[in-house]
Amino acid sequence: MHGTHGGSNALRGRVAVVAGATRGAGRGIAAALGEAGATVVCTGRSSVTGSGGSDYDRPETIEGTAELVTRLGGTGVAVRTDHLDPGQVRRLADRVRREHGAIDVLVNNIWGAERLKGGPADWNTPIWNHRLDDGLRILRLGLETHLITSHHLLPLLIGKPGGLLVEVTDGTAAYNAGRYRISVFYDLVKTSVNRLAFSQGHELAPYGATAVALTPGWLRSEMMLDHYGVTEENWRDALAPDRDGGLPTAPAGFASSESPRYIGRAVTALAADPGRARWNQQSVSSAQLAREYGFTDVDGARPDVWDSH
Repeated sequence: MHGTHGGSNALRGRVAVVAGATRGAGRGIAAALGEAGATVVCTGRSSVTGSGGSDYDRPETIEGTAELVTRLGGTGVAVRTDHLDPGQVRRLADRVRREHGAIDVLVNNIWGAERLKGGPADWNTPIWNHRLDDGLRILRLGLETHLITSHHLLPLLIGKPGGLLVEVTDGTAAYNAGRYRISVFYDLVKTSVNRLAFSQGHELAPYGATAVALTPGWLRSEMMLDHYGVTEENWRDALAPDRDGGLPTAPAGFASSESPRYIGRAVTALAADPGRARWNQQSVSSAQLAREYGFTDVDGARPDVWDSH
């Protein structure tokens, strides 16, 4: 289970909080931190206890993520948290302080607006035609949550030098700078999260902490796999033309897609690197860090969808 991506003990004794760990990149990041032996506090709204889950009707839960972390060699802890609710995030910070004293890694991966973003048929809807309530909720889910989480949890990161903040977004700053991304609201969120790593990195540097914006490529999330009617084991079947049962055929670019564990191993590589401060304020992709640190995806590949643009 533990390959050449940092070893099973690279982060033993370290404590990470992955905000938005239920599924997708968040689950992949939590899992990879678990592979390296970390204690991972997995937060999100989708829990086996309590109502008011995510905006998706999905089976994944934070408890499922925490169990995966533990199975891979780490210690997974699930804490149900709505990151739009400052009171809940403050209580999360209080609990982490009480149980762990401090944190070494904070991952701001909160999103939850995939449905609001819509499918390709909804993209490029001008702001005057876009549902305003949906657009403003995209901003709140994708940006406000990150600010609330940093406000309450960064005090736990700056107590000793070496802390790492990872802001997860879609597209590097350089890629997004010259490209319009889906809608005014989506575009604003994803470019802003890159900027958050820059601005927070400025504030963290005096404490010996590092902030990095990180984007996956084309992510084979649970929702994406379901869309194409495949699993992580047979995902390449989605590329076949004339599929049975009327299942959609994925575009050729899907051949360069990556599992959520790939971006997870990128976070783990940063967290395990004593010289991580050289990345402070930067915007990078999982593929760029794979080239730098030598890790691979779960299937041994090193995909880079940004390369083909």
